[in-house]
Amino acid sequence: MLRPMTKQPQQFASDNYSGICPEAWVAMEEANAGYAPAYGEDAWTERASAAFRKLFETECEMFLAFNGTAANSLALASLCQSYHSVICAESAHVETDECGAPEFFSNGSKLLTARTVDGKLTPDAIRDLATRRRDIHFPKPRVVTITQPTETGQVYTPEEIRAISGVCRELGLSLHMDGARFANACIGLNCEPADITWRAGVDVLCFGGTKNGMHAGEAILFFDPKLAEDFGYRCKQAGQLASKMRYLSAPWAGILESGAWRRNAAHANACARRFSKAVAEVSGVSPVFPVEANAVFLALPDAVAEALRARGWRFYTFIGGGARFMFSWDADPARIDALVADLRGCLLTSRLPD
Repeated sequence: MLRPMTKQPQQFASDNYSGICPEAWVAMEEANAGYAPAYGEDAWTERASAAFRKLFETECEMFLAFNGTAANSLALASLCQSYHSVICAESAHVETDECGAPEFFSNGSKLLTARTVDGKLTPDAIRDLATRRRDIHFPKPRVVTITQPTETGQVYTPEEIRAISGVCRELGLSLHMDGARFANACIGLNCEPADITWRAGVDVLCFGGTKNGMHAGEAILFFDPKLAEDFGYRCKQAGQLASKMRYLSAPWAGILESGAWRRNAAHANACARRFSKAVAEVSGVSPVFPVEANAVFLALPDAVAEALRARGWRFYTFIGGGARFMFSWDADPARIDALVADLRGCLLTSRLPD
């Protein structure tokens, strides 16, 4: 007999900590009622595909992977050969947090990283890397990948993406978007998904569902059907073709058809703003990056960070030396207020004489 798990207090270390939103959960429950064809031949996968085409207002090709690492790596591998290279920001997730998976799945394509101030690639940085060497001894640049929002929580505007895609077209490069938090970017920019993808020149998008209220599952969307040729075989070979595909596609149908993907991202972004506004009034802390989606980076004294952790709070300290706080679809405002109160308390204690 299974023992009930003790409920853990809500944390803001990662939006991966959150549970499954009601719309995704109900869709999975409905998909679980009886039998259905395997390997994506089910009605749920058809519904999810139709929902993506309606959302993006174009005939995109959809594939599903279990996680973001697989989605990004397989998408990039489909756009280049082993002797090609992929241009990305030095802080990009594909460079810092995917254990060499993009190189592995592409059989060796090299990642060329550009140093950035805020995690954003620029047309000039892309041009510099793509034209620095043209000899046969260096891997030929073939793809540019941008993270939306960036690892620093900032968003690329439609104008910025169009400028990047313009350079890509000029240099013969494909443009891939890592959208693990794509929904948060759409809400932060108050724009439609098409406006920051295919209309702006993006060829392939990896749309994250895990951080938007689903249990698992990332969608790989090809806006040019020719680029999707044989991609299903690539997924199968990589162990990413789910036999019971309906359990990946049903949650997508649930959150897309109901509009929950927007509501979930809007709540997460609003909670980030709530926290950011509250700590702006606290002396002794300062923002590291602008708050444009669902992430807040703070410069905290080491003693304060340790004291917060001693009080049970979990958070990561990495990019730019800042403490990162992430807010999910189910972030509790009362819990945010408790974090702010503890932060004030830790700062006050750190100023007291020994």
